[in-house]
Amino acid sequence: MIKKVVNLTADGKAKLEKELNELIARRPEVAERLATARAFGDLSENQEYSDARAEQKAIENRIFEIQDILKNAKVIRGAKHTKVGVGAKVKVKTGKKEIDYEIVSPVEADPLSGRISDQSPIGKAMLGRKSGEEFELKTQTGATKYTIVSVE
Repeated sequence: MIKKVVNLTADGKAKLEKELNELIARRPEVAERLATARAFGDLSENQEYSDARAEQKAIENRIFEIQDILKNAKVIRGAKHTKVGVGAKVKVKTGKKEIDYEIVSPVEADPLSGRISDQSPIGKAMLGRKSGEEFELKTQTGATKYTIVSVE
């Protein structure tokens, strides 16, 4: 079996560790809700019990997922980048608009915050490029031209 390495920024790893600790801290609260709901009797028609079980399952699944990610994590150092890669901060220009992105792994991606995955269409299109290079991204709505303004 091949171990899948997950590239994370130091910030991304810290956020996952914080989320993991918060989820682990919620375990006793959910267990208490389960015990209380179980005391109501008939579990087949007990919505409180069903809700608590669903929450418990979601928490345990997320804990397992985060632990697996962290076990396979490789922290990307915040070195100065000359080419676009995971961990790089990139400023691109399209038309008159400039956009700042940070290239991260799919685990850390948050497009609304400018953190895009290296596996996303625009992330893939930028990988390996240097400041000053132009590229075109084709989508269903047409093609958009971009220029890489800077790579850090």
